[in-house]
Amino acid sequence: MMRSMFAAISGLKTHQIMMDVTANDISNVNTIGYKASRTTFKDSLSQLQRGGAGQGPGQGGSNPAQVGLGTQVGTIDSMMSSGALQSTGQALDVAIQGDGWFRIGQATVAGTTATLTAGTQQYTRAGNFSRNDQGYLVTGDGYYVIGRTVPSTTVTATPPGADQLISIPAGATSVAIAEDGSVSYLPAGSTSRTVAGYISLAKFANENGLQRASGNRWTANAASGTEQLGTPGGDFGKTTSGTLEMSNVDLATEFTQMISAQRGFQANSRVISTADDMLNDMVNLKR
Repeated sequence: MMRSMFAAISGLKTHQIMMDVTANDISNVNTIGYKASRTTFKDSLSQLQRGGAGQGPGQGGSNPAQVGLGTQVGTIDSMMSSGALQSTGQALDVAIQGDGWFRIGQATVAGTTATLTAGTQQYTRAGNFSRNDQGYLVTGDGYYVIGRTVPSTTVTATPPGADQLISIPAGATSVAIAEDGSVSYLPAGSTSRTVAGYISLAKFANENGLQRASGNRWTANAASGTEQLGTPGGDFGKTTSGTLEMSNVDLATEFTQMISAQRGFQANSRVISTADDMLNDMVNLKR
């Protein structure tokens, strides 16, 4: 009797977590670059009532008899498929068509010198960038976009150049971001375009292992592996200016998950009520 109550209580807990994950997805249906999540369950330990037996003299054998002890959360997976692209017409809005994550981080800027702060590098698919008061390319919440320097013709390393923050000087006009990630502009009083740098991208052996931070940012860890660095094109996705990648949340799927979580929660609640009634009947047997 108590086993059924324990199993049902574990069902309440797991279905509540499933509802929590679904609610978070629905609340982020319009969040730029958001990745939906999926909840899976697994069964808990089982109590062995009778072990299995092989064929013997005069006996054909028997299968084991076990009573399950409930459920628990198996995984909460991040769904890394691309979201729909939405045209914005803003030159500094960028979407990645294909594999890769924008590299962003915090930095210390003194005059014209910018130094990335160690241990602050994160990743995002939200490309709603802008220029800060010093001309640096930043995210909506102030993280610097990490790019690569313009390589010389003699450099053959892949990816070319070195890490840098992308800076567009005051007075520059006609800022544009190309498919290869190059950020170019027209300097004041000039008709020849200048390349400020290249937007850099990162890939991972297991991008599902990335850990959510906040503000559409993710961090790498042992599960994801170390970053594979590159620039748009080739093995990495291309950058599309004037476009943003929206959330990949599918509302139809999320509403189905919400109904499933609700029904599972109700069913487990009913099991607890029924088990409680049976326990009351048992207690009343002595009267």
